[in-house]
Amino acid sequence: MKFKTNKQIILATESPRRIELFGTLGLPFDVQASGITEQLEEEYRPDDLAIQLAYMKAEPIANLNPDAIVIAADTIVVVGNTTLGKPKTKQQAKMFLNLLSGKTHQVMTGVSVQHGDDYIGFVSSTEVKFYELLEEQIEAYVESEDPYDKAGGYGIQTLGGLFVQKINGDYNNVVGLPLSMLCRTLLLKKLISIDKGEV
Repeated sequence: MKFKTNKQIILATESPRRIELFGTLGLPFDVQASGITEQLEEEYRPDDLAIQLAYMKAEPIANLNPDAIVIAADTIVVVGNTTLGKPKTKQQAKMFLNLLSGKTHQVMTGVSVQHGDDYIGFVSSTEVKFYELLEEQIEAYVESEDPYDKAGGYGIQTLGGLFVQKINGDYNNVVGLPLSMLCRTLLLKKLISIDKGEV
């Protein structure tokens, strides 16, 4: 299956994982990061927070490119009543992993799609259960570069995937972009179409 569009698509991200995932659609797109600093605001519900952060990433790019389709995403991890972003220190990464150990958590990705005056926002949520982690696993993992640019302090597509006992929902959402829901949204809103080729 191939897709097409007559509009410019801009992915407002610095995430190599989101760039790679979106690239699988085969659509031409540009990458422009807004440089917004992610702040976890306590007054927002986690799902609203994920959408709000995605919107904040997309808005400045959309304002500069009103004719383009601008897509941004932000992923957070929720365990119990605690919302986790990206760990900034080794200590914080350890704390995150100890918090997730043996428990089920939600990975929520908010997606913002802006095109001119039109705005679409949605959240995809995936349930992930971790094994009880060994202290030596945590120690070794936080010594790597892996935890520090990922919500919750782990990457399911790298060695962090070894912590996962069970997943319920969209795997790509845990990686950072709910691609199937995004593609469906773009098709339903007629921002992209299926390329049927020459008849």
